Amino acid sequence: MSHAAVGAPGTPRRYLHSLWLLSARDLKVRYATSWLGYLWSVLDPLVMGAIYWFVFTQVFQRGVGEQPYIVFLVLALLPWVWFNSSVSDFTRAFRRDARLMRSTSIPRSIWVNRIVLSKGIEFLCSLPVLALFILFNLDKMTVSWSLLWFPVAILMQTLLLIGIGMLVAPLCVLYADLERTTALILRALFYASPVIYSVSDLPDPFNTIGAFNPLSGIFTLYRVGFFPEQWQTAPVVISAVMTIVIFGLGLWVFRSLERSVLKEL
Repeated sequence: MSHAAVGAPGTPRRYLHSLWLLSARDLKVRYATSWLGYLWSVLDPLVMGAIYWFVFTQVFQRGVGEQPYIVFLVLALLPWVWFNSSVSDFTRAFRRDARLMRSTSIPRSIWVNRIVLSKGIEFLCSLPVLALFILFNLDKMTVSWSLLWFPVAILMQTLLLIGIGMLVAPLCVLYADLERTTALILRALFYASPVIYSVSDLPDPFNTIGAFNPLSGIFTLYRVGFFPEQWQTAPVVISAVMTIVIFGLGLWVFRSLERSVLKEL
């Protein structure tokens, strides 16, 4: 393929072309030997959603979330799976392709961004399942113009993941124990994030503390188009500010540690 088709080395066009190729390769490798293929991108959140729906609606009297609870739940579960799987892969992003990373002239940030993109594509591919749940429960809910916040939530989560990836990926190369530490943090973060509940369901002072979880505002934006009463300004503003801060901090840490990471690899 000619340089004219993909752009000259070092240009944004070449970067985006390489990013797409690597992300597409990740998806092909992930599903090449899988009989179910695409279904695996939705089975995990569906099984989790079914379990929590059953527990909180059939076994116990649900006191959190909104009705229909399954839609309320899936609206946060799908982006949570995107977040969780991306951060998990960040811990191995550089070591997995160490030889290629050392020998290529492509900016090393692409090894983080490819994970965000490939997992983001899986997230987008799971949205038809969400649409089905919404259609089946359309008579029990309200769809408002606040649905326009949904793509804003996707953009915020993308920036947040890039920032976290730029922090986690190089630090896990320099400090191997961080890989297992990150896995433990993710387990705790699931219950500390408003997935099976909303921030407004938390009692004082936990609702104030919960607002400082950047996922709180992002999940609010995902839900508000279908549950307008879920809007809370404070978590959304805090999430936006924290996303920008984490993104900037991630870029600075990544640039500061890039040479040390290459030596370690």
